[in-house]
Amino acid sequence: MTQTLPTGLTVTARVPASSANLGPGFDTLGIALGLYDEITVTTTGSGLKIRVEGEGAEDVPWGPSHLVVRAIERGLESAGVWAEGLDVVCRNAIPHSRGLGSSASAVVGGLAAANGLAMKLDPALGLSPDQLVQLSSEFEGHPDNASASVLGGAVVSWSCEDQESAGASTSGNRYYAVPLTVHPAIRVIALIPGERSSTAHTRGLLPEVVAHRDAAFNVSRGALAVVALTERPDLLMPATEDRLHQVQRAPALPLTTRWISLLRKAGIAAAVSGAGPTVLALSTEPLPDDLRVQAEAEGLQVLELDVAEGVRIS
Repeated sequence: MTQTLPTGLTVTARVPASSANLGPGFDTLGIALGLYDEITVTTTGSGLKIRVEGEGAEDVPWGPSHLVVRAIERGLESAGVWAEGLDVVCRNAIPHSRGLGSSASAVVGGLAAANGLAMKLDPALGLSPDQLVQLSSEFEGHPDNASASVLGGAVVSWSCEDQESAGASTSGNRYYAVPLTVHPAIRVIALIPGERSSTAHTRGLLPEVVAHRDAAFNVSRGALAVVALTERPDLLMPATEDRLHQVQRAPALPLTTRWISLLRKAGIAAAVSGAGPTVLALSTEPLPDDLRVQAEAEGLQVLELDVAEGVRIS
């Protein structure tokens, strides 16, 4: 039976950005980044009030169709609670449409905020991390970004058809993820272009069929990436090689592609962050000053980011 939340409950969810793929791990590998959106939700007597500050404030709908609001409602429903009204404040620092998981962070933040409200009513109503991975991945259709924002660190994620719904009119997927502890020597550097990228467009550039040798290549590099991220950062260069999506997306991401090449020639493991256009570099050394100056001169924002913990509620 659904329980109604009292008015005046307030929670804040702090949710990290994320990068997916990390080169070879298409729709599988992800990492949480120390760049955060904050979502504060207060229960009220009626209606919906939403305010958005920072990134995307001019672009996203300030109403029921807002992704955060939809995620809050889904989270409340899953926890078996409801609110007569909501006051939602989004303070966004994660750039939109840059390959840094802004939509996944919005979903995870909304779900986590709903979870926090439910636990204020009754701690037993709280959703588990596995449930948050499932619910957030349902919005995205794949779990790499969402699970990184839920669990923190690096993640290996996967999906399979839900056997209970197989053959039914409303079949679905089950989504899973396990966290990896990233080697403490690894630094994360993001080079963020000013222009945006459409995930739907860049995903549409990918072929339906790939050569067996390319699939085998990526399987080996994806396995190696787990070793490099956790134990052997000296293997990051070969571990971030890819043949399944980066070359295919290159025509739509010329600046990104050129900077990946520049960094790799300098011995820095670099890859497209998600669907781009951000370049993600993984290294044990800081970005050389000459490359930083050149990148900034070309309009790239250069951020050195921590590997983040997962979403937190206060």
